[in-house]
Amino acid sequence: MKKWLGIFIASLLIVSLAACGTKNSSSNSDTKLVVGASNTPHAVILEKAKPILKKKGIDLQIEKYTDYVIPNKALDSGELDANYFQHIPYLNLQMKENGYKFAIAGKIHIEPMGVYSKKYKSLKDLPNGAKIIMSNSVADHGRILSLFEANGLIKLKPGIDKTKATLKDIADNPKHLKFEYNYEPALLTTLYKQGEGDAVVINSNFAIDAGLNPLKDSIAIEGKESPYVNVIAVRKGDENKKAIKTLVDVLHSKEIQDFILKEWKGAVVPVK
Repeated sequence: MKKWLGIFIASLLIVSLAACGTKNSSSNSDTKLVVGASNTPHAVILEKAKPILKKKGIDLQIEKYTDYVIPNKALDSGELDANYFQHIPYLNLQMKENGYKFAIAGKIHIEPMGVYSKKYKSLKDLPNGAKIIMSNSVADHGRILSLFEANGLIKLKPGIDKTKATLKDIADNPKHLKFEYNYEPALLTTLYKQGEGDAVVINSNFAIDAGLNPLKDSIAIEGKESPYVNVIAVRKGDENKKAIKTLVDVLHSKEIQDFILKEWKGAVVPVK
């Protein structure tokens, strides 16, 4: 009798442990989603979205990057499910140059490009022959030149695609501005703080990461009509996956868009 009682109790323990195991496994059944992002504002926005996604059964893991090259390599190799750091012209250029087969899963926000100077308070104050320090990312050159054209400092050749403009497309440069572009984007804030050049053109994500306020500290900044929208990029075919679509929906939600506006006060502008 005692033998059978012992077997019965052992059986109950096994069933109980199995039940516990089932419960634990169900709590770990969330879909894992690995997204690469630059530190600011992309990773900050994703951190805000993380608990919302958790409630929807998605375990968001954020991989942070400080450059513009590795996140696309990591996405192409399958290390990432998506990345969130780049605007459309840069994405298109990367696909063309590297043969990446990517797709845009969603347009999320714009980070206005700004011009910063330790020496001058406005672009009109720049002297003849002023040295303008800018990114070596060719995809940004048309954007930067368009900003200077919009402020009346240069004119680009008529009829060109301004998103693809290069220094060779400058048709008129009355102040003989010298555009120097042999600089990594991540180094531009350091060059600005060291007082290098007469002006430095910096993308808002690097400016914010360095403690600058693009709206207050820049001497000129892009308007909201900028075509340089930052996107969620995925491998082609993955844009229709449920987890990816849920991620985009959450980033388009009022809660996240309100957070972006409150956090950066117009230095980062949400879009849909």
